[in-house]
Amino acid sequence: MNQVAGKPFTAYVGIDWATAKHDICVQAADSESREFKRIAHQPDQIKTWAQGLYQRFGAPIAVALELSEGPIVSALQQFDFFVIFPIDPQRLAKYREAFTPSGAKDDPTDAEFALDYLMRHPEKLKVLKPQSVAMRKLRYLVEARDRLKGDQSRCVNRLVQALKQYYPQALEWFNEHNTVLFCDFLTQWPTLEKAKRARKTKLETFFKDHNVRFARVIEARIKAIKVASTLTRDPAVIDAHRLQAEILIQQLRLTIQALKRFDEEISATAEQLPDYDLFRPLSGAGIVIAPRLLAAFGEDRGQYPRAEHLQRHAGISPITKRSGNTTWVHWRWQCPKFLRQTFIEYAAQTINKSAWAGAYYRQQRAKGASHQTAVRALAFKWIRILYRCWQDRTPYDESKYLEALRRSGSPLLKQLAEAA
Repeated sequence: MNQVAGKPFTAYVGIDWATAKHDICVQAADSESREFKRIAHQPDQIKTWAQGLYQRFGAPIAVALELSEGPIVSALQQFDFFVIFPIDPQRLAKYREAFTPSGAKDDPTDAEFALDYLMRHPEKLKVLKPQSVAMRKLRYLVEARDRLKGDQSRCVNRLVQALKQYYPQALEWFNEHNTVLFCDFLTQWPTLEKAKRARKTKLETFFKDHNVRFARVIEARIKAIKVASTLTRDPAVIDAHRLQAEILIQQLRLTIQALKRFDEEISATAEQLPDYDLFRPLSGAGIVIAPRLLAAFGEDRGQYPRAEHLQRHAGISPITKRSGNTTWVHWRWQCPKFLRQTFIEYAAQTINKSAWAGAYYRQQRAKGASHQTAVRALAFKWIRILYRCWQDRTPYDESKYLEALRRSGSPLLKQLAEAA
């Protein structure tokens, strides 16, 4: 039997996946011939095909495809005789272009290219090793929460635009527009005219019931409501945008409730993982970013042999291109965007919470770096620090890191002294 990644396999499979069907190329380990097949993306057909392969070739069977997760991967992972090798889509596309410079493309041949890449360049591939159920669940949850947060932001933006057309004062009375307080206020008083007719005692009771405790804040809001002037009295403008606002408020309520449920489930899931204690105490992480950092590092400490492997994978490490006398440095365009954003968002939160992080950020800005460039540079440093904590299973200690900076004579100490 031939070997891939040091393991003997009875057969090799390349799959070009799609939402409705999958093109498959199969080659037995002791044969040079290849056969092609197409199956529908139906559980029974996938099961029948997989069991047929096992009856013909036995185990194990190597499978290459352009996915590390997804419906077809989940389906294949049910069968312990499959060993899955994910191939980066960009890498496989370049491999195909090397043999088809015309740009011709077809699903069966893509499956064959995946199989060919697996057999010819096994040293470039790693076996897919699923993490624990809790870790995989956590990663799915934090990614879904982030998408839901994006939906909420879009909903708030549309609501703001609708209110600007006929009721802009409501936006000035509340600093945050993605809260139950804001939704309840607009539900009870959807127009300025109704808000101005409300009795002072009713408004006071409303704000107190929504945990607005400062009397001066309540008084200022009520005064602003009573003296506000109408932007327009055109019924066409008011009625149309009021209806739009009412629908958007209902959607916004759902996202607020959904985010709360996600936060509860994420917290409960993260608590099951021992490494959560490494990220939970991090200043600036909080209940949202700490689980994302945990999911970003994962459980497999062999996945990233060195910190730079994670820096490159996350898209934080820049790319340098040299040709003749020209050197071009730019950030990585091909990377897991959510993973990169996790480290960038965490780094941004630490600027005002970590002494050395704030000093480093100011140092980069003084050199002429933009805010985003400085934050990415800070994220680069944080990955190295957190990677070591993760590998050693030791929580981050700011005092120990500052002492390490003093021993190495870091120029950051001067920045810290000036800030003090």
